[in-house]
Amino acid sequence: MKIQKCIGLLIGAFIFYISPQFGYAQNKKMDMAEFEKRKQEYVKEKAALTPEEAQRYFPLNNELNQKKFELNRQHREKIEKMRKNKEITDAEYRNILENDVEVKLKEAELDKEYAEKFEKVLPPEKLYKARQAEKNFIQQEVTRFRKENRNNNTQNKGNQIKSNPNNRSGRNKK
Repeated sequence: MKIQKCIGLLIGAFIFYISPQFGYAQNKKMDMAEFEKRKQEYVKEKAALTPEEAQRYFPLNNELNQKKFELNRQHREKIEKMRKNKEITDAEYRNILENDVEVKLKEAELDKEYAEKFEKVLPPEKLYKARQAEKNFIQQEVTRFRKENRNNNTQNKGNQIKSNPNNRSGRNKK
């Protein structure tokens, strides 16, 4: 149960983290279909899922992830509305904090509901390995994305310095 909650939180955090970041990194967009395909291949390999097991596991897993994503999307929208207001009251902050707890409780309910469904689809060992593989894949993707984003930002700053005619640092001298 804790594993499912951690994975759900990681997925939510990953999506929450990358969604605004992709807009800033030179209009770089994440191809969700490609991401999902790579994730499924990784999980299939690491958990040693048969094609039949994968065919039963991934639709169920995607359904759970989509429900969690929707919960978090609604929460993010509430936060965004609050941020637009310059003068935020304690009551509004309290409301957001309460909503945050509510989202976590609903995610836990989903985890419990889907735990029973997953047990019908995969043996416990493969389910554990699949969850761990998904968690590891997401961590790797976040790390890779941050590294790429950092490199892109460093390159862009370097290009701005070189192209700035008022630059007196000597970097654009030949």
